[in-house]
Amino acid sequence: MPTRRIIASSGGFIGTPGLWGVRRPGGIFLEALRLSGKGRPRVCLVMTASGDDSQYLSTMYSALSNAGCDVDHLALFTQPNRTPDEALGRADVVWVGGGSVANLLALWRLHGVDDAMREAWERGAILGGVSAGSICWHTGGPTDSFGTELVAVTNGLALLPYGNGVHYDSEAQRRPLLHRLVGEGVLPRSYATDDHVGILYEGTEPVAVIADTNTAGPS
Repeated sequence: MPTRRIIASSGGFIGTPGLWGVRRPGGIFLEALRLSGKGRPRVCLVMTASGDDSQYLSTMYSALSNAGCDVDHLALFTQPNRTPDEALGRADVVWVGGGSVANLLALWRLHGVDDAMREAWERGAILGGVSAGSICWHTGGPTDSFGTELVAVTNGLALLPYGNGVHYDSEAQRRPLLHRLVGEGVLPRSYATDDHVGILYEGTEPVAVIADTNTAGPS
């Protein structure tokens, strides 16, 4: 049986020194490519959480133009550009962007993306993402999907049987809310990431911490 892997992160891409607004893969995304075991991995970008924002998608394609991978994407707005099975069925790496995790989960279930993600995971594709693209794999976590005040989302895909916190070091509401939600039993045991830090899960066990740069994470 293939090893099932997920990289849940608050990063994945970093800026390019001297080039404002130009992104490039950080250590987290590069590790996803490496773990695929392919010489030229097929990457599927899924930007549902941002409403398939065209600028976000363009930035991602540009960032990956010299990364040694073939890039495609699954769009659900305003109509799907392909079926979830077609988009995810051949992907070696699936990367989910940030935005509204509540909207993402609702649309994925409506279009059958949730089942296609599970199938991709079970056949050995690397699933990963940032922020909403991290929380979605877990049972849930704190989210700003409903406004500036963070609340819990608890209907994640639960491929990983834990809660998840993102942007743990940079957004003041997130740490205390995650602690409270776990303490009150709203969320199970939870794992959180600082900006530009990711957790690698094999099966459902966390096995490694990955950073985009050697300065990311707690000092």
